[in-house]
Amino acid sequence: MSIRTLDDLLAEGVSGRRVLVRADLNVPLDKQSGAITDDGRIRAVLPTLGALVEAGAKVVVCSHLGRPKGAPDPQFSLGPVAGRLGELLGAPVHFATDTVGESARSTVADLADGQVALLENLRFNAGETSKDEAERGAFADQLAAFGDAYVDDAFGAVHRKHASVFDVPARLPHVAGRLVLREVEVLSKLTADPERPYVVVLGGSKVSDKLAVIEALLPTVDRLLIGGGMCFTFLKAQGLEVGTSLLEKDMVETCRNLLERANGKILLPVDVVVADAFAPDAAHDTVRVDGIPSHRLGLDVGPETVAGFSAALSQAKTIFWNGPMGVFEMPAFAAGTRGIAEAITKADAFSVVGGGDSAAAVRALGLDESSFGHISTGGGASLEYLEGKTLPGIAALEN
Repeated sequence: MSIRTLDDLLAEGVSGRRVLVRADLNVPLDKQSGAITDDGRIRAVLPTLGALVEAGAKVVVCSHLGRPKGAPDPQFSLGPVAGRLGELLGAPVHFATDTVGESARSTVADLADGQVALLENLRFNAGETSKDEAERGAFADQLAAFGDAYVDDAFGAVHRKHASVFDVPARLPHVAGRLVLREVEVLSKLTADPERPYVVVLGGSKVSDKLAVIEALLPTVDRLLIGGGMCFTFLKAQGLEVGTSLLEKDMVETCRNLLERANGKILLPVDVVVADAFAPDAAHDTVRVDGIPSHRLGLDVGPETVAGFSAALSQAKTIFWNGPMGVFEMPAFAAGTRGIAEAITKADAFSVVGGGDSAAAVRALGLDESSFGHISTGGGASLEYLEGKTLPGIAALEN
């Protein structure tokens, strides 16, 4: 892979130059207060932004947040992010109240060397996500006008063919930021020649979301541990009763075929925590997977499963984990995810947490982030990389 890096750009000198940085500041916000509940993605871009500030660049940051419908929507404003970014950088971040309008133009024009501006949510403009190349290109033209060079440090968005990710780099000298470079280096270790045994843990709700990565990984992994809501479709494929648990009926036959082809590589739960309802205070207890009552639903893997999965992880030299083992947001159903996460940290292995809910779980459960080899910022992007797909944002940097 031939991609120019941030260090290449810094070596050329950026003092006084405008550098447009595509970041992934798509952080979760509390629905009531609007406060940021997890600033991990903001902190992840600090090494790139800090290096540009120190070198005297005029830094123009752009990002999306949530899924607004191509028009301004106050609940998805990046305003709170600008405040938190300023706190972490130790200097005010100038916030433009639009993306490419009058506020953005004047905010960028007023930047002094070493200062940072943040543009409003890219997805307030229909051109950002448009499938029409002309519409997307027109928006990319407006964005590119704010920079003399472009840095992509938004790994969580590189699997999207969006204006700020795919079209802008064609219009400016472009490099990979430190986060994107690190992500690609780490994930390439998993695809090129992982040290064995190579154990993958997959959770989350739907088999359909993970089918492509299961298909891609099955020939290369030594063990594939499956938990989360998706395990019930696999258990159903074994002929077991799963009660009112999450079930993708149209995937049962696919799961049966996967189990037949896996030659024993796939490990499924042997016990689960079942509840009367999907609620934090619901009555619950642990049962064997062949004893799930027809009126109850599984919301976590049980302690025997954690012990079995932990034993497999203890033998590993390379681990990839994507997806929680249960509804970790509810304390009663967090033990499975916590147990697996702790087993990963104890293994003498190179471990990668594949972004999304897994990364959120690590932080929500108060686990030491430094005890994992790498925590990805891009759940969907990391999965597509492991599937062997071409990621538009990476391809754009290679060109």
